[in-house]
Amino acid sequence: MKKKIAAALVLSVLPTVVWAADEKQVFAERLYDKYGVELLGFAETRLGVRIVDDAHEDTLSIGEARTQLRLSRDFESFLVQFKGDLLADAVTEEIDADIRDLSLSFQPTDKVDVKIGRMVSTWGTGDMIFINDLFPKDWQSFFTGRDDEYLKQASNVIKTGFFFGDYSLDLIYTPLFQGSEYIDGERLSYYNPAAGKIVGQNMIMQDSEPNRWFHDDELAMRLSGKFDQLEAALYGYSGFWQEPEGMDMQSGKAVYPPLNVYGASLRSPLLGGIGNAEFGYYDSTDDEGGSNPAVRPSEFRFLAGFERELAHELTGSVQYYIEAIDGYDEYEQSLPNGMKAREEYRQMLTLRLTKLMMNQNLTLSLFAYYSPTDNDGNVRPKVKYKLNDHWQLDGGLNFFFGDEEHTFWGRFQDNSNAFVGLRYNF
Repeated sequence: MKKKIAAALVLSVLPTVVWAADEKQVFAERLYDKYGVELLGFAETRLGVRIVDDAHEDTLSIGEARTQLRLSRDFESFLVQFKGDLLADAVTEEIDADIRDLSLSFQPTDKVDVKIGRMVSTWGTGDMIFINDLFPKDWQSFFTGRDDEYLKQASNVIKTGFFFGDYSLDLIYTPLFQGSEYIDGERLSYYNPAAGKIVGQNMIMQDSEPNRWFHDDELAMRLSGKFDQLEAALYGYSGFWQEPEGMDMQSGKAVYPPLNVYGASLRSPLLGGIGNAEFGYYDSTDDEGGSNPAVRPSEFRFLAGFERELAHELTGSVQYYIEAIDGYDEYEQSLPNGMKAREEYRQMLTLRLTKLMMNQNLTLSLFAYYSPTDNDGNVRPKVKYKLNDHWQLDGGLNFFFGDEEHTFWGRFQDNSNAFVGLRYNF
């Protein structure tokens, strides 16, 4: 009953927020004219339900009202930006606030850019596959129907860019590690290898995050250059696995083992479209050559992709991705009796189709993951319709499937859901 009441409250909040947004439209014009501060934002409500029975989770997969405000002020010598969300969540029955951007940007010289504060960071060439992008993600948002913007999480960093003609060097330092929002059972169920079955709210995963400032830190580097039409980059990362890929045997809590990553990427025009490739070696330093069953082993990761226009206002893209465990024999021998072993080589294919219609006011899209080695996947059809300059309606489906409960996508098979959202931009 409480969930139903909360969902009704979420729906009732939007008209009030929209009325306030209309008032802010007038206020924003005055704010810019008088102080040079730009104010933008939106208000939205979003509902989603499971389309399969899940004994471990509620039927309501998402139910929320959200308001986002974006403020910026250019002071000529530096730029100040703010982006913040206020969220009323019917699933957790909580009200939450999230600062997605609070930063100061400036240029000490013509060849150096500096940005300090809280912000979303991203790089790499993959489409919804991240090899050298080791910045925090929110997989709970991604799998429950929030806008794709919320897949990327904000973190507190110092970002510096150095420019040398056709080359640039980007350094992103995070003084305190922040892991990704992973599937822990609170909102979505998952396969727990220790329990040997799918669990949810009855067995929420407990973790222990690194918490020492300037000691449990992260450093990410990208050296990129352009050679005619070819874009190339080298990457380096020193920090931790972004999800708890280890286990503390004494406390029973999941932990974030140390991780170093070395990678490269290419992007170039190809056959009337754009081709890309990316590689990364994940050096799991506590892995001990694959013989430590409490830590995820080191891996090689590679992807190749291609995108092009297929017809008028119809684009398509495909990707091939593979993970290879380094030291597989040692890894397999170290597993406790009864624990399922991962495949030595895990392959995955992705497909994206995007069609624009009705003067580009209607967008139909499909994104699908499929692993031929695990025979599992995730299919994500979506529709988005722009009613006018302010109103936008969207909806979609998150469908998971797999033959085995322990595989990457199969472990989420009880979380298939449908969702709808209504947004007012101001």
